[in-house]
This record gives sequence, structure tokens and C-alpha cells, in this order.
Amino acid sequence: MIEVNGLKKTYPGDVQAVKGIDFDVGAGEVFGLLGPNGAGKSTTIGMLTTTIMPTGGTAQLAGFDVARQPRNARAVASVVFQESVLDAGLTGRANLELHAHLWGVPPAQATTRIAEMVDTFGLTTLVDRPAGSFSGGQRRRLEIARALVSRPQVLFLDEPTVGLDARIRHELLDLIGGLRDRFEMTILLCTHYLEEARRLCDRIAIMHEGRIVGLDSPRSLLDQLGEEILELRVDGDGERALTILRDRGIANGDAFAIGSTLTVPLHDHTAAQAIATLDELSLGTTAIATRGPTLDDVYLRLTGDRIPAAA
Repeated sequence: MIEVNGLKKTYPGDVQAVKGIDFDVGAGEVFGLLGPNGAGKSTTIGMLTTTIMPTGGTAQLAGFDVARQPRNARAVASVVFQESVLDAGLTGRANLELHAHLWGVPPAQATTRIAEMVDTFGLTTLVDRPAGSFSGGQRRRLEIARALVSRPQVLFLDEPTVGLDARIRHELLDLIGGLRDRFEMTILLCTHYLEEARRLCDRIAIMHEGRIVGLDSPRSLLDQLGEEILELRVDGDGERALTILRDRGIANGDAFAIGSTLTVPLHDHTAAQAIATLDELSLGTTAIATRGPTLDDVYLRLTGDRIPAAA
């Protein structure tokens, strides 16, 4: 449903926002672009939704080239942008009706679909109020409902939960999670929330500085780090300590150090064996713990930075 080959975007001043990325998304798949602000996610979404012209490579939506056939590509897709595009002065219903009209939905179908969206997204008591009076979470629900009125084959969600409190984020994620099965669509989700990507996506492309540095299912990405992580803090040079652990066979190539904190996937050793070896070494260990791997560990290993810090 989405095919991307060598896609690039360079802005004036030789600012390379996207540096030649490749991925494809199957029909009915929920695919995530994961990375901090500035990684190139929103620029990628902009190119795929025809609002930004690529400077290299190709991209297709349902077989339509986004650069050479933009009208056809737009006709099969809808997008929920990071910033609200609702008309605050119109009611929620009028916003839905306007979108249906712009996308050429016949009036009778529009009425039926709008009623369905209002019910699905819990907007019954809100839909006839001005959109400007909606809370942040209510606006997000209206924006997603608006995007679905045209029955897109591909739905783009660009940071859909940014700025929402934890409870509203949880409720919205539940709604998003049910969209694929209910409406039989492909979803591309752009996010820097690790848990959001793990919970919703079949596969994730991890973006860093305009490139895709990892692409797989959340489970497969985590499995690369094994079942258990040894995390320790040393009083001194973390890289030196990591070299010692590698020399002793405790750490493999996927272990890494960020400052004085070491993250060591335990593939061939138990935690007890690793800790026993640590006791024999003079690493100046000040803290030690074991835990399961997280997507934050995956991102750190691939990029050397934490998403929250970079975002």
C-alpha cells in the first residue's frame, strides 16, 4: 500500500532532513515511524501526503506516485497532522461535512458516515458545538473522525497524542488501536513515544538524523537484545569499563555505554554469572540492576541517544 525507495528531502542551505530512506507497508498494516523531533518523521509524512515535494527517490500510495500523481495519491489517503487543522469557528459537525464535501463524498453517504464517526468517537454531545470549544483530547477525536469520513485506504497519524495528558492518551490509543480492524485500512503512525509504537504497530522504522537505522516488529527488535539486560553504573570511564567486560566475555557487540551507565544484554550468561564476574573486577561499580529490554534500549544501541532527551 505504501512503497518508498531512496526518498530524500533537502531544504535550502543544504539541510538534509531525509537522507534516502526505503520501506514498504502492506495493506492493513499499522506501521510506525519512531524517533525524536528532528529525526525526519514529519518531513517523511509531508512527502507521502504530497504537502512536501521530495528532492530525490520515489514514493507511492496504492500505486500512485506522490510526486507525479499527487491528486490520485491524496484521493486514497487522509492525514491527521501534528498541529490542528480544524476550523475553530465551525461546529464539529460542520467540520465533518466540509471534509466530506471536499473529498467528494455524496451527501447521503456523508450523512451516514458522519453519524457513524460521531458514535464511534464519542462525539454525540459535542458535535454541534464550535470546534474551538473542544478540549485537546476532544479535538483529536474530531480530527481523526474527520479524516475517516472519506474512507481512506491509508491513514497518516502525525504525533496524534502530543500534548495530551496520560488518561486522554490512553483512551485515544484504544480508539486508534481498533481502527484497522473496523475500517480495513493501512495506518502509518509517526511518534516519539516508545510505548505508543510498541502497543500499536506491527512494524517500526526507527529514524535518526534523516535515516532509518532499524526496521522490524517491536518484538523482533527487543529479541535482538535477548531476555535480560544487566545495567550498571561505574565511577569512572564507562567505555573503559565496557572494554573490560567485553574482554572477559560478559559483554557482546550490542552492549553500550552512555556516560558512566553501561547496558549489557545477557545472551550467553545468567545475571548471577555476570554479577559474580563483576565482583572480581575493579570497575568502581556504584549501582547494578537486571531487567528486561525495552525499545529505549533498542534506540540507544542504534543511535547513542535517548528519545526523550533528543525530543
